[in-house]
Amino acid sequence: MEKESSGLIIGISIGVVIGVLLAITAFFCFRRYNRRSPQIGNSSSRRAATVPIRTNGADTSTVLSDSSIGTESPKSIQNGKSLWLGGVRKSNVVSASGILEYSYKDLQRATYNFTTLIGQGAFGPVYKAQMSTGETVAVKVLATDSKQGEKEFQTEVMLLGRLHHRNLVNLVGYCAEKGQHMLIYVYMSRGSLASHLYDEKLESLRWDLRVQIALDVARGLEYLHDGAVPPVVHRDIKSSNILLDTSMRARVADFGLSREEMVSKHVSNIRGTFGYLDPEYISTRSFTKKSDVYSFGVLLFELIAGKNPLQGLIEYIELAAMTTDGKGGWEEIADSRLDGKYDLQELNDVSALAYKCVSRAPKKRPSMRDIVQVLSRILKSRRERKHHKRSLSATAEEIAINVEQLDHRSPISGHRRAESIDSTADSCEV
Repeated sequence: MEKESSGLIIGISIGVVIGVLLAITAFFCFRRYNRRSPQIGNSSSRRAATVPIRTNGADTSTVLSDSSIGTESPKSIQNGKSLWLGGVRKSNVVSASGILEYSYKDLQRATYNFTTLIGQGAFGPVYKAQMSTGETVAVKVLATDSKQGEKEFQTEVMLLGRLHHRNLVNLVGYCAEKGQHMLIYVYMSRGSLASHLYDEKLESLRWDLRVQIALDVARGLEYLHDGAVPPVVHRDIKSSNILLDTSMRARVADFGLSREEMVSKHVSNIRGTFGYLDPEYISTRSFTKKSDVYSFGVLLFELIAGKNPLQGLIEYIELAAMTTDGKGGWEEIADSRLDGKYDLQELNDVSALAYKCVSRAPKKRPSMRDIVQVLSRILKSRRERKHHKRSLSATAEEIAINVEQLDHRSPISGHRRAESIDSTADSCEV
């Protein structure tokens, strides 16, 4: 009996232990399941809500949900965004650069099958495009034999996706389809600065307009050098890359050769346009902000002299500098199309600034910020002189009016004056 009772007790104990263990196991499994469920939900919702897309630089992003990419119809996407170009593919509404990608068919339709040619550059042909909403843009197509390629195309899209300034040409879209690479820009109706300097069919630029254009370009470069993060060097400043809008305000274009300063400055091949290239860059293969300053100095002399840099402009300037003191006497290089209609002091000041920019020693060249300040002061002095002249002319008009009032006296006063003169004459005779 004792053996049976002890066996029963042992069996019951073992059963209780097994039951307790099963209960504990079930309890922990239940708790683990409850914890895991919300985590899975949070993970999926986080994945759906955090698809970061870089738009305006390396440190900024726009958060979108998975549901907004690839689930909405093209019509709803177009209604959600005021897009001026129809037929945007929903999978390309957002690109890594923040710039919209458009289809080849849309651009083919907008350019009337690429027949509206308005220019030709190193990149390739440029077409005028009329969108379905009535807005006009410029479409630049990478030619198959272009010196610039896929790398420059990507550089320009990525750079202009985060660079925004009133003196830079704004990129509004691109196309990479059917073996074609196209960039879509805001249309600049007055064309390039080069065309206004050298096309005899166009009216010559006034001197005051040339100085304003120089300031616009300087402000665009100052933004690239000091406002962009990281800083950017353009590497191809020239008159054909300066575009003018309807108000003749200038913007810097063509960023295919641009490089961020954080990227290695040393390159194996010389890139750019001869005549504008910094001699230091040619000898060392090192391109810096001061290389842009040199190119800008050449552009300033181009505005002053109206001569093409590819035809020995700098040599011409060096010869002229031998007969000047570096600050004055620059009138001999003035563009003949100006017909002498310029302020001599302004001409000398702008020329002296340009000569500093093309110094052989990069350290002696001013920064773009300094250049903006000098050109701004020149324009401010001009406005003050005009205001002073208006004040003087107003004062002269007031004096003239007073003299006229004195001359137009009443007949009575004139008669009395005649009588007094007669009486005086009589008294003298007596």
